[in-house]
Amino acid sequence: MRNKLIAAFACTSALVSTGAASAADLGARYTKAPAYVEPLFNWTGFYVGGHIGGAWTNEQFINNGTGAAFGDLIPGQGYRQRGSGIMGGAQIGYNWQANNFVFGMEGTISGLDNKGSFRNTAFGPANDVFSWRANVLTTVVGRAGFAVQNNLFYIKGGYAGVNNRLSVTDPVVTGTGGQTHWANGWTVGAGWEYGVTRNWIVGLEYNYAAFGSQTYQLGGLAGNYTFDAKPRDIQWAVVRASYKFDAPVIARY
Repeated sequence: MRNKLIAAFACTSALVSTGAASAADLGARYTKAPAYVEPLFNWTGFYVGGHIGGAWTNEQFINNGTGAAFGDLIPGQGYRQRGSGIMGGAQIGYNWQANNFVFGMEGTISGLDNKGSFRNTAFGPANDVFSWRANVLTTVVGRAGFAVQNNLFYIKGGYAGVNNRLSVTDPVVTGTGGQTHWANGWTVGAGWEYGVTRNWIVGLEYNYAAFGSQTYQLGGLAGNYTFDAKPRDIQWAVVRASYKFDAPVIARY
């Protein structure tokens, strides 16, 4: 009888142990994994991209009186005209993020189609016709912004340069002359960018630039005459798209 009791107790213990192990296995098998949390967008890294939009140029040219007499325009007199057109180009830069603050440098080059002409009729309808054109714009700027996850709100400022041409045609007296100069200036702007994916960024931007005068010496049949000309300002608004390269990973030991 005693042996039967010992055998029954041993079987019961084995069954209890087996059931406990099975229950433990079942519990481990169905443990719920922790929820995945999407990491915040990281703005650090190099980027390249393109932009397209519209530009507005406010052109000014004034007779500086240092050349031959120019008939209907005495020294200090001149004209101002506004022209607009499509512009587009490319940008390259680098961002560095510290907490929510983002700092960077960027360079852009753009082609634009801002031009115009003005007929001076002071001495009749067949008098001189001024023509101007601003067709290449570059900037090198610093940027500072505040990031809210995938959104970046920023301001920018720095150097701006533009290729500018002035010419005049006067079939009665002076003939035709023209000259092209590179004008240097400064620019400020602001914008918003959004990280669509880890690498692709889209955005909107507005910029303002002002430039210094250059002396344009325009040769004609009556000799040389000179004007101080410049784009007083250029404004442009663009949509942007950039590809951001991932920031380098620094190994920790």
